[in-house]
Amino acid sequence: MRWIGMLAIALLAAAAVVAPDASQAQSRQWGEDYIPNLAVKTQHGKTVRFYDDLIKDKIVIISFIYTSCTDICPLTTARLSQLEERLGDLVGREIFFISMTVDPKRDTPERLQQFSSAFTTGPGWTFVTGDPEDIRAINYKFGERSEILSEHRNQIVLGNDATGEWQRDSAFSDLNRLVMTVRSLDPKWRDQVRPPAVDLGSDTGLAMSDQPGQALFKKICAPCHTIGVGDRVGPDLRDVTARRERSWLSAFIQNPAKLRALRDPAAIALAEKYPAVRMPVLGLGQQDAADLVSYLAAETTRLREDQAPMPVKHQKGGHAHHH
Repeated sequence: MRWIGMLAIALLAAAAVVAPDASQAQSRQWGEDYIPNLAVKTQHGKTVRFYDDLIKDKIVIISFIYTSCTDICPLTTARLSQLEERLGDLVGREIFFISMTVDPKRDTPERLQQFSSAFTTGPGWTFVTGDPEDIRAINYKFGERSEILSEHRNQIVLGNDATGEWQRDSAFSDLNRLVMTVRSLDPKWRDQVRPPAVDLGSDTGLAMSDQPGQALFKKICAPCHTIGVGDRVGPDLRDVTARRERSWLSAFIQNPAKLRALRDPAAIALAEKYPAVRMPVLGLGQQDAADLVSYLAAETTRLREDQAPMPVKHQKGGHAHHH
């Protein structure tokens, strides 16, 4: 249950950074004298100045990823793509996403473009690579200091350069609260709108349910998969329990990398169909996998029943017969 432990830590960390007050924000220490204005490359191969072109006077959401990550990076990016959807046309106009690689030697603009395309990110989202020393210098300033890729920080950094407000948060926070946190970085929005009280139970995916796998699906699977809506980052999972043996599904959910290493034909086919983002190892146990498989089967049945044609009802007695 390594993944659940990581999630719990992320949520606890997020609870500590809800409001951008002086004790949590980095205040005006984080400005042009603090953030390096080094030349970096975007996923489109364009060279830009990091501070002048990506940070200056903007509200930004910064994440730290690498494209070969088999753990939390794909899930973090998928979760942020849900946030991007919630923020709508504000992204690219008032709010900007930045994904910094922590593996600049391997993450070329081409690889970042492929990764970006897998999540169908919009024009307000920039993936950044460049000279390894320069990228490390930028990441260091934002608190990303691990020399080991798999141990890089999972938190995101939120900031408004114009006001000097900066804070850390978790991509796995309640999405409604995260939208409010990002919006409240804009003082004009804060002054005009009184934020409604956030229902802590809303959109967490952790509500009580008769289906134990529902909470796991909403929190871990939904950023990349739908059930009956179509492919997202990964395949639509409607009818997956009819297409695959439950034992195979359970093994794949628990350790997809192991099946790929064993050259399992179905696992290899999925990797080839979705080459940019492979399903990460989430540390789920056998019971978690069983709960998820049961939920997928139940949702498929529900969808089938909802879409089945209504039976024609015959009126009792029928028509009167005339003799």
